Amino acid sequence: MDTMPTINISRGVITVLTPDQASLVYQYYLANRDHLAPWEPKRDVAFHSLSGWQERLTNSFELFQQGIMLPLVVLNQQKSEMIACCNFSNIVRGVFQACHLGYSVDIRYQGMGLMHEALSCSISYLFEQLDLHRIMANYLPNNLRSEALLKKLGFQKEGYAKSYLKINGQWQDHILTALVNPKH
Repeated sequence: MDTMPTINISRGVITVLTPDQASLVYQYYLANRDHLAPWEPKRDVAFHSLSGWQERLTNSFELFQQGIMLPLVVLNQQKSEMIACCNFSNIVRGVFQACHLGYSVDIRYQGMGLMHEALSCSISYLFEQLDLHRIMANYLPNNLRSEALLKKLGFQKEGYAKSYLKINGQWQDHILTALVNPKH
């Protein structure tokens, strides 16, 4: 990708972190370890280390530069703390023009509309600036917050995948949704 996105929202800024900003992600995941555990794969000890995050940020920044991932984070207004993330991964061009979306929000901001605002702005960026056609997002059937958020954003249910991802140590079913660029 040619430029580093910077999207201002009411509670902060959405951007891509560089590897030297790994401490922001490290602190976010450390503070939200228990909050995020039911919705993510089991994490080993190295996942919650600063060096682990430096390596992951280096890898995701390279994928960003190659145009196959947009690892967005939401920073507070002072840009001193990460408060949410929305990762657009597996960006495929050609006849598909699509990607997958994954997201999380700091427990202190849950239920306050931050994720809706961040995703609304990020999705607009993907549709308008990157001209993607389709964004796919999947969620666990018992994740009612994600179901409501995706519905509010306009995502349509497309299917049900049995034993889709290994989340929190168990193979879990997922509901498959997608949002199509309204300008296409």
